[in-house]
Amino acid sequence: MMIDAIDKRILQATAGGLPLTPHPFAEVGSWLGLSEAAVIDRMAAMQAAGVIRRIAVAPNHYALGMVANGMSVWDVEDAQAEPLGERVGALPFVSHCYLRPRSLPEWPYNLFAMIHGASRDEVEEKRAEVARILGPACRSHDILYSTRILKKTGMRFAEGG
Repeated sequence: MMIDAIDKRILQATAGGLPLTPHPFAEVGSWLGLSEAAVIDRMAAMQAAGVIRRIAVAPNHYALGMVANGMSVWDVEDAQAEPLGERVGALPFVSHCYLRPRSLPEWPYNLFAMIHGASRDEVEEKRAEVARILGPACRSHDILYSTRILKKTGMRFAEGG
């Protein structure tokens, strides 16, 4: 799908998130001279085409008391990585889960899952739950703990781009 100038304006207007109002799509529409229905229809079309992956809340885990956050990394048999990754990604304490190519011999891991908890002990318990799900398909794993949050932003367009 090729996006037009109006779609691009919608993406630019919502890159920092939707406004926290009872009718966020109407608010975006008022900024751009569009109706609420037009914004909803265009965003739905971009989502259906894969331009927008999802429309979701992105909470600040630290503000919610989830201060022990770790990117768990897993060396999972390739044939089972996708279905097992879907199960891991569906866990309520995993905010994102994805497959990446290995970089052998230094980095054998192909499945990544961000685990959130109030303490490292809690994250370790949750990591053990992931390990049980992966079972014998998992050959090794590790975890990289967050030490601070860097600024998270939506997609940004270069001027004139």
